[in-house]
Amino acid sequence: MESIIKVADLYKTFFLGEIQVEVLKAINLSINKGEFITIMGPSGSGKSTLLYLIGGLDTPTSGKILINGKDISALSDKDQSVMRRRDIGFVFQFYNLVPNLTVEENIMLPILLDGLQIKNYQDKLDEILDIVELSDRKAHTPKELSGGQQQRVAIARALINEPDIILADEPTGNLDSKTSEEVMKLLQRINIEKQKTILQVSHSLETANYGNRIIKVKDGRVWE
Repeated sequence: MESIIKVADLYKTFFLGEIQVEVLKAINLSINKGEFITIMGPSGSGKSTLLYLIGGLDTPTSGKILINGKDISALSDKDQSVMRRRDIGFVFQFYNLVPNLTVEENIMLPILLDGLQIKNYQDKLDEILDIVELSDRKAHTPKELSGGQQQRVAIARALINEPDIILADEPTGNLDSKTSEEVMKLLQRINIEKQKTILQVSHSLETANYGNRIIKVKDGRVWE
């Protein structure tokens, strides 16, 4: 199968004063196009750091990360920003919605940041609102929505630019069990129907079972 994410001999070290902390050590992995992968591990294992490095939100100490064959570290800051907006969609535990913007405006933020015309994305917006079942809520602000609805807005925002990859950091970590199930079923549907490659970080085996492969991280290393 075609590899869409490739990580080679990746290290990440943080410096706290004179103390050196190796968070990730010799990480090697390959993720194929269309896979739904969960990174699991105890707190402090480095799993979220790995996700942020893959998404270009942080810089590795050494090693390579290739997205669609492109080495992230070899890209200019401008090209990295373009890649994050167009090739990758992000979903975070606490939604990261802009409080005073409507559902529609929050979803369209990546389009605005890319300097594109919103009017050209109305059909896409309507399609995505239908997928996340929020067509009747597009004029509401986040404070008028439940946690599950806010997370669905975040997922819709991640989809609007048609990225190949969705990165999700504990997407159900702030939700009750019933709402978590609904969100995971939505991500599973997007993976299957839209053929999006999904890489999520989770503590929950139940959540991980919605995907098709688990990568376990412990003490900064991939061990299973």
